Amino acid sequence: MAINVPPPKYAVLVNAMQQRIEDGTYLPGAVIPSETQLMAEFKASRPTVVRALGILQQDGWIESQQGKGRFVQGRPTPASRQSADRTRELLDQGEQAGVTILRAGAVMAPPRAVAALDLDADTPVIMRRRLVEAEVGPVELSTVYIPVELAAGTDVSRSTPLPDGVLRHLTDRKGVEFDHATERISARLPNSEEAGLLKISERDAVLTILVTVFDRAGLPQLAVDAVIPANRHEIEGSFPLR
Repeated sequence: MAINVPPPKYAVLVNAMQQRIEDGTYLPGAVIPSETQLMAEFKASRPTVVRALGILQQDGWIESQQGKGRFVQGRPTPASRQSADRTRELLDQGEQAGVTILRAGAVMAPPRAVAALDLDADTPVIMRRRLVEAEVGPVELSTVYIPVELAAGTDVSRSTPLPDGVLRHLTDRKGVEFDHATERISARLPNSEEAGLLKISERDAVLTILVTVFDRAGLPQLAVDAVIPANRHEIEGSFPLR
């Protein structure tokens, strides 16, 4: 006899939001209900709502604007799915050939890490800074920020390469279950240190990608702040016009 197991609440919320976006209940550009409103409507906890919204943002259905709220983007295009694939590659990257560990150890969390991990100012974290090189030259300068309590008992504070990557290492050592990630992309000019490491001019634009990784409870567990030379990356995609 088959037993019907109801889907988890976060999945119910994700499916409902996707349906409302597809049927025009929530039009592109519209502000979606607040976390408090969704908690009341779906009788869900805040971590459940945050988890669902994180999945929707990661997959390109909605976007978050600092200090303004969350807005509908519409049904994801192949280009937005490519963005999710790029983020997944950034997180799953093993530290093998082509990856140099520039620095690893305890630091005071910088403002971007404080915001991504919802920390108090002047909170210490473990930093892991890496330079990734390819045939065309350096293609990524990324820094992983990990709360001290999560890093305890692991090798992330050492300069020894982690062949399976940081996420797999933390999962194996600490048993943490990572669930989803969000990303924020912007463009700017590099500072002198970034330009030197990436072997570009200080007038060459870079893309910055700030990724926050959450656990199943919707709590931020680690952040990756990456800088990549715009002239060594190309984003390509196709999408329907009707």
